[in-house]
Amino acid sequence: MKKVKTPIEVRYQETDQMGIVYHANYLVWFEIGRTKFIEHLGFKYADMEKSNVVSPVIDAQITYKKAIRYGEKVMIETWLEQYDGIRTEYGYRILNENGELAVSGTTKHVIVNKDTFRPMSLRKAFPDWHAAYSKQLNEE
Repeated sequence: MKKVKTPIEVRYQETDQMGIVYHANYLVWFEIGRTKFIEHLGFKYADMEKSNVVSPVIDAQITYKKAIRYGEKVMIETWLEQYDGIRTEYGYRILNENGELAVSGTTKHVIVNKDTFRPMSLRKAFPDWHAAYSKQLNEE
């Protein structure tokens, strides 16, 4: 399985009064990693949106292991956990400066028509994305 690594330098505004990254910011980092993963495959969310399609999160799971503090440099690893032509699940690991696991999680997504929010099949609407995602799963 191909993992895409994205570096992040913790910014002050991402922390709470204790200088620790605020828990909701990990979802933002997951999005950064997911966007880079998709770009690594040769696609862009913006192109999907030009087709009046968006990809909402339908489930998010996060496990916190170690605190990350202001000024640290971390690495987000992102990969395709599961894909069935309709639902896509991405996996994430956030490693601290010492390479230790600080946070892990997954997000599940579908694609929908932006105006109606009616679900769509990624397989049918974006066959090139479907082929790339299927290839990713087969490379495990």
